[in-house]
Order: sequence, then structure tokens, then C-alpha cells
Amino acid sequence: MTLAVFFGCAFIAFGPAFALFVFTIAKDPLRVIILIAGAFFWLLSLLLSSLVWFIAIKASNSQDLTLQRGLLIFGVFFSVLLQEVFRFTYYRLLRKATEGLAAITDDDGSAISVRQMAYVAGLGFGIMSGAFSMINVLSDSLGPGTVGIFGDSQYYFITADMPSSKIFRRVKTNLKSSSLIQKMRALMTLALTLLHTFWGVLFFEGCEKSCWWVIAAVVSLHLLVAGLSLLNPLYEGSLPPVYGITLLMGVWAFFSSGGSLHSLNALCTRRKAEGESS
Repeated sequence: MTLAVFFGCAFIAFGPAFALFVFTIAKDPLRVIILIAGAFFWLLSLLLSSLVWFIAIKASNSQDLTLQRGLLIFGVFFSVLLQEVFRFTYYRLLRKATEGLAAITDDDGSAISVRQMAYVAGLGFGIMSGAFSMINVLSDSLGPGTVGIFGDSQYYFITADMPSSKIFRRVKTNLKSSSLIQKMRALMTLALTLLHTFWGVLFFEGCEKSCWWVIAAVVSLHLLVAGLSLLNPLYEGSLPPVYGITLLMGVWAFFSSGGSLHSLNALCTRRKAEGESS
């Protein structure tokens, strides 16, 4: 049973990201490099935000649970802002390195496009964010123990999430059950991985065209998603809005990257024709 939960949660959280990597990135060494570098930049943002959080905790009264909860909420929002700062820094770095990237490509054409870099970099952010969100939960899912044995939700591993668990793990001392504290993970990890990919496309596009309102929208929606995760354990109120935002961002990123209804219809028509011919 524990292995089934482990692989089920892993495939829910990372299945789409793994498919995107295999079919759109793995065959291109340049894209792999950009993805790994994007993941590294996300790690840097996590390192700095963790340092700020550590200093704040040490400088505050650890017995004041209200203060600790407030500091943790501040830490989540500060981490989001820092991630966006590093996303912008990575964009600037990639733009300055365009000529160098062109020199290591195999073909004689232009370097990888900004839209392609945005997609790959965003996926790198999302994969690393998802990995840090799920690694502890996947480890716990291997047992020992039975989820829901004390009346808590049996969907804990499917719906558990990192922001809320980080927020409340420090303030759960007097709470009866820790499984009520950790919510929204596998499904939220899937949403956040896709959201980082979409946000990367939109953020880079906004930087390219100097559309600062697009950048502001990306940052604001990232803060909103982080705030929604704080609604847990009322995860019925957080998951639907997050997936609504994910759908909206996916549609926006599709049209922003040059997609259209005509191209989508042509793709569906070609797929249908290939299916009939086979």
C-alpha cells in the first residue's frame, strides 16, 4: 500500500513535468543546460529566503506562537518575491549570454529564441520547486503508519502542500494531529510546476516587450497562490482557485507565445488525419 501511495503521488506531482522534459527538452543539450541553470537560480532564491527566515526566527521569541505564525507568513511572501527577483536576474543573464549560446549550438541559425528559453527556464523553476515541496511527503508515504486512522483526511498525501506545512509546522506544538497541519502537496505541486512554466513564459515576454503590467500580474498571481495555500486545512477552498489560475495562465501563455485558435485547430486536424491514416 505504501509503495502504491508513493508512486501514485510521485506520478501525480511530476508526471506532466517529466513528460514535458522527455519530449521537449531532453534531446537538446542547450535546453538541458538552461533548465538546470534555472533550477539552480531557484535554489539560490530558496537559500537566501531560508537565511532570512533563520535570522528572523533566532531574533524572535520562539514561545510566541502568534508571532511565529506571522513570521512564517512573511517568510512565504518574501520567498515568492525573491523567486521573482531571481527570475528577472536569470532573464537578464540569458539575454546577455545569447551570443555565447549561439556559439555552442550545432546549427548555423540563430540562437534559441527567448520564448523557448522562457519555457525551459520556467520548467526548471517548477521542477526544483516541486522537488522541494514533495520530497519529505514522498518519504513519509513509504510508511510506517496509516493515513486517516485517527479520523483525519485519507487524501493527505494527494492534497498536502509545502507552503502550509512550512507555515504551521513550527506552531503545531499543542495541536492534536499533525496530519491536519500538512495539506495540499501532490496536487498543489503539480499546479505550481505548471504555473512556474507559464509564469516563466509570461515574465520573459513582459521583459522583452517592456510590458511591466504583465510582470506585475505574474508576481501578484504568484503571491495570490502562496496566500491561497495558507487556507489549509480548508483545502477545498484553495485547490479550485489555484487550478483556475493555472488554467488561466496556461491559456494566456499559449497565446502570448504565438499560439492561436487557427494553429490549435490545424494541430487537431492533423492529429485526426494521422489517426485515420494509421
